[in-house]
Amino acid sequence: MNEGRPTTRQLLLLGVAQAVLFLAGALLGRWLGLLFGLDAFGPGYGNGTIVGILLIGLGGGAGAQLARVWFTRKYGSPRS
Repeated sequence: MNEGRPTTRQLLLLGVAQAVLFLAGALLGRWLGLLFGLDAFGPGYGNGTIVGILLIGLGGGAGAQLARVWFTRKYGSPRS
């Protein structure tokens, strides 16, 4: 674990990791929704559509948080 402030390179790595894992999590949420018949891009705003949108959001958020946890364990808090 690094003491002190993270370098610019480490912070760039955090940003890239969050972007990649956000996208991967959102895609996983989309695929899970389709697996259960919950199409986020279906017609109208029925319950299945809303739950599909929720799965995409939860997957993306979970991916971004996973990247942040990884960064904190490896380099320490980015807010130091």
